[in-house]
Amino acid sequence: MKSKEHDDMQLSRRVILGAPLGLATPALAQSGPIRLVVGFPPGGSTDLVARLLQPAIAQAYGVAVVVENRPGASAALGAQVVARAPGDGNTWAVVFDTHVVNPVLIPNLGFDTKRDLAPVLLVGTTPNLIMAHKTRPWQNWQQLLEAARARPDTITYGTIGNGSLAHLGMSIAQKNGNFVVQHVPYRGGGPLVTAAATGEADLYVTTPTAFATPLREGMVRPLASAGAERFAGAPDVPTLAELGIPGVDARAFWGVLAPASTPEPIRKRMEDVLRAALQGPELRGRLTEQLGVKVSGAGAEEFGRFLDEQMETWARVVREYNIRPD
Repeated sequence: MKSKEHDDMQLSRRVILGAPLGLATPALAQSGPIRLVVGFPPGGSTDLVARLLQPAIAQAYGVAVVVENRPGASAALGAQVVARAPGDGNTWAVVFDTHVVNPVLIPNLGFDTKRDLAPVLLVGTTPNLIMAHKTRPWQNWQQLLEAARARPDTITYGTIGNGSLAHLGMSIAQKNGNFVVQHVPYRGGGPLVTAAATGEADLYVTTPTAFATPLREGMVRPLASAGAERFAGAPDVPTLAELGIPGVDARAFWGVLAPASTPEPIRKRMEDVLRAALQGPELRGRLTEQLGVKVSGAGAEEFGRFLDEQMETWARVVREYNIRPD
């Protein structure tokens, strides 16, 4: 008679996308399936990162792992699903930078970000890039800046939504750089990529992770990095600070959270599994080379401090610039 573990393993092989990553981690006892909840539609950077983590987790735990897209409210709906889930190790959130903005941007979230969710691991970071559509004339930042100052509020820039770090970073850049462009919020990276295919907006401010295909196919040209450092995948593209616009460090990040009720040993197990996977050359290579992620692997304690610092920083920006939700 077949065991439940055997059945789970068979189900895992049927539903997991992609081949196993060759990890040496032995299977760990866990009732499944495991859900990785993503607060954005399929096709965006958070969804892509979750699907790269998926087979590594499945191999380590020996159960089916399902990526569950629960888009809405800048990923707050997905986070709420996880915050309210049982702490049995079967439900985890893969979050993006909007996670640290939502508590101040969205009233009545329905959960307390710090109380109801526990940090597990920081997957990685990357700067947002400011990119012009290939059909637009600006070949560098100076040309864009001159056009924006000559025709205030007529040039459009798309992001994944109000309150994203791309949106907040551009708000700071406009004030410090004395120019005005019009924000066009989309509902996630997938819709933003679709918009780039037809050139709906003039500029796109997002991660090279979300825009891996548009960048590779030449749909857009990067003009500047909105992070504190240049993007390793485009080392010739200067930062805003290098271009004379200080004060912008809009680094996107991806991380894994658990319901706060999840016992510490269960959270630690997932932290160890993810860190081992990120140290492996195959997953690390996919994240770095295919998606432009600067891999971190910082554990719960360090990731928790990072989240606290980011929440404090961007809460000030939301209040100062009077940012409102979509």
